[in-house]
Amino acid sequence: MTTTPTDHDRVGNRASSISTSPAVDTESPSPVGRARTVALICLLAASFMELMDATVVNVALRTMQTDLNASAASLQWVVAGYPLTYAVGLILGARLGDNYGRRRLFVLGLGAFGIASLACGLAAGPGQLVGFRLIQGAAAALMVPQVLSNIQVLYPPAERGKAMGMFTSVIGLAAVAGPILGAVITSGDWFGLGWRPIFLINVPLALIAIVAALLFIPETRAAVRSPITAGSALLIGGSLGAIMLPITLGPENDWPAWGFIMIVAGAVGLVIFVRRQASLARAGGEPLVPPALFGTPSFTAGLVSFAVLMVPTGGYFLVQSLHVQLAFGWSVLHTGMMWIPFSVAVPVSAGLAATVLAARLGKHVLQLGATVLISGMALMYVAEQSAHPAAWFCIALTVSGLGFGTIVGSAGLLVLNDVAVRLAGAASGVFNTAQALSVAIGAAVIGTVYSSIGDTSGLESGYRASLFVMMALIAVGATLAQLMPSRTAVQRPAVAHGIRED
Repeated sequence: MTTTPTDHDRVGNRASSISTSPAVDTESPSPVGRARTVALICLLAASFMELMDATVVNVALRTMQTDLNASAASLQWVVAGYPLTYAVGLILGARLGDNYGRRRLFVLGLGAFGIASLACGLAAGPGQLVGFRLIQGAAAALMVPQVLSNIQVLYPPAERGKAMGMFTSVIGLAAVAGPILGAVITSGDWFGLGWRPIFLINVPLALIAIVAALLFIPETRAAVRSPITAGSALLIGGSLGAIMLPITLGPENDWPAWGFIMIVAGAVGLVIFVRRQASLARAGGEPLVPPALFGTPSFTAGLVSFAVLMVPTGGYFLVQSLHVQLAFGWSVLHTGMMWIPFSVAVPVSAGLAATVLAARLGKHVLQLGATVLISGMALMYVAEQSAHPAAWFCIALTVSGLGFGTIVGSAGLLVLNDVAVRLAGAASGVFNTAQALSVAIGAAVIGTVYSSIGDTSGLESGYRASLFVMMALIAVGATLAQLMPSRTAVQRPAVAHGIRED
């Protein structure tokens, strides 16, 4: 999610090495003006729905449990199933888009997402709801990688900042819209349907987005179709699944031994996958994740920094929402409304970071955002001890939102901007996978810190410990950002409308 200025010297060096053959085949004219804006809005709407659905169920779990007579294990899978299949399928979804058409896969994923949402909303039992949530996550994995790929194709680097600013503003807003919307819908009991409209609301949105996509998004794909071998797909999917499953289910099951065994097995599988991809590239084949992608310094260093910065955010939303309910007795609706200052601040700072700060500050904008986010978390510590926590939380969440927005508003552009468009699909898949894994790890690890210390030393101690862990991780991520290459404020116009070939 995000934005970046272009390194003048680096782009200049590339200009002399651009191939005469196009990086992508465009089957319909690239839209401009209002048509391109509509295409962007369509892409943003899909991203908003996906991220919102990752969190919207959390506040409705008790209502679901009563209505469906669901067990605690079933509820775990309702929450965990979606991010599991989503993270596992992202890299494959990106390659499918490159091979068979980014618009085609976007529409296919969007349609499947809408159908799965309808099925979730009509589910008659917990087993059905779990199954449809798994399908919903897989559909999102087809849809989401095409969003960043299409933005990279539709907008040349000189214009990409504004588009990414809108993208990251929407993503930042969606990050907290799930709990807010879920609380409002569940508490309001819309049409007497209880929790079901949190899924059903996606159906008309998906239909509108599909029509807009078919009308305004051009069909693009990689110039050369790369084969997808079953072995590579199963190896990367199985390895990511082995890591994600214990991460998502471990905290609720006291971190069983089998979970750590699966994580180690998944890590070994990823190492084997990387080595096979490198061997395939040396033999002249087309890897699922091209090693050449990591030859771009801004992508590699930026991805590591961004992944570390995202770990605390996974724990932040979870711990803060849990703490105000457990320690202060706030209702679900009150908890959802608490995030409004955050959701207002994020798009403001994200837009500013994407359109202005990233071009002027380069990698230092990530460090600026990290500093502001740490300041907001320090204010959370003050708020927790004050006589009027609600007022202090409002201030602290506003500051935190400004910091979070600055990070997400610049990270994607800084990480992806130097990547050639022919690698756009792979870069998008890796970027989104890293983000999904980081958020899941953060929710699991930081949530465990809060609950384990809170159970033994009190909720206040658990809350403070989790804040300190999150601030430390943010500081590490900001430090790692220093490894990214320096950038100038100058952005040269794109060659061939942003379509480049290394």
